[in-house]
This record gives sequence, C-alpha cells and structure tokens, in this order.
Amino acid sequence: MKNEILRNQEGVILVVALLMLLVLTLISLSSINSSIFEINISGNERIGTTAFYAAEAVLQSAVSQLPNMNAIARTKIGEDEYGWTGSLSDKNSPKDSKYRGLQKVAGFDQTWAFERFQVNTSGEALSGAKEVEAGIRYGPISAGTSPNN
Repeated sequence: MKNEILRNQEGVILVVALLMLLVLTLISLSSINSSIFEINISGNERIGTTAFYAAEAVLQSAVSQLPNMNAIARTKIGEDEYGWTGSLSDKNSPKDSKYRGLQKVAGFDQTWAFERFQVNTSGEALSGAKEVEAGIRYGPISAGTSPNN
C-alpha cells in the first residue's frame, strides 16, 4: 500500500503548476516595482531639467542686458516655471549680477581689456529647483573707460 501511494503522481502536476505560478507572480511583482521606480526617476529628471532651463532662460536675459547688472525679479517663464537672479534663497529678493573687474587678454594690446561679470540665476519648476552660475567676459573695451570702475 505504501508503495502504491508513493507511485501515484496524480497531484504532482498541480503542485508544480502552483509553484511555477508563484515564481511568475514574484517576477511580475518585481517588474512592476522596477517600472514604478524608473517612472519616478524619469519624472524627477524631467522636473529638474525644466527647472534648469528656467534658470538658463533668466541667465540669457541677464547676459543680454550686460553691462547693466540689475537684478531680474522672479519671472514666470512657462506654465509652472519661474526664474530669477540670485540663489534659491533669493526668490523674494533677487540679487544683482557682480562686477569682477577688468581682465587683460592675450592677443590684445594694453589699451584693450575685458570686463568680467558673475551672474547667478535660479529656476524652479513644480517641486524642483536648480541654480546656474556663469562667469562672463564682456568686451573688448578701451582700458580705463569702463563705466563700472
């Protein structure tokens, strides 16, 4: 009788099928979890990129107005994007660009120089924020004739 029970394999396929179903379910759950994680990463990247482009837009505005160094107030750039000059903490009180003095450049004689500026801008989009800093050389101008001296 004992040998007969051990040789009877009628329920084995059900157990194997259930084990395979369990393995496939675990693989599916792992794939879903991984996909959700990747979607979150790509969403955060999109928000960060949008904030960077908002800061970059304000930087281009600030550069186009040089040698005027006036601050650019918090400006709406897109649907949910804002930008201003200064750091992220300067949202409500933007900062002017900074004058960094004259610089002599190789290839130009002593009568010519370049003005140097530092422009910091920030941008925010939804829950993300980015800062951009640029060092700008403006010129050539006649040495000793800079209005910022």
